[in-house]
Amino acid sequence: MKSGGMLYMAGALFYFAVSAIYFVWTGEVVGTTGLLLTGFLALLTGFYVLFTVRRLGEGPEDLEDAEIADADPDYGFYSPSSWWPLPVAFSAAVISVGLIFAVWLVLLGVITLFISLGGWMLEYYRGPRLPEA
Repeated sequence: MKSGGMLYMAGALFYFAVSAIYFVWTGEVVGTTGLLLTGFLALLTGFYVLFTVRRLGEGPEDLEDAEIADADPDYGFYSPSSWWPLPVAFSAAVISVGLIFAVWLVLLGVITLFISLGGWMLEYYRGPRLPEA
């Protein structure tokens, strides 16, 4: 992770240099602001990764003699056939269209977004487990 953090920091330095050159060359404010914000985003991500590495220590990806088996095998559970991302995306689209056309569409989109996010979160929830006798 340390190499990734340093890569993000190098990217931040690159974006800051490019934004300075871009501003001197064109004088455009909007593009310069976009490049500066990209640099700050890379700086923020790089700082977080380096801060996390300092607190947790080096991971197996930082060691030269590490093996694949040294990494954490449990990456979590990802649903192979969930339909819930579809209503979430539809709700986000309704909210976006509502921001352009009508407030009531935003309200409808937010309501459907909360319902679909709740369904996605609780997709595999089966209720409390009863103690076995």
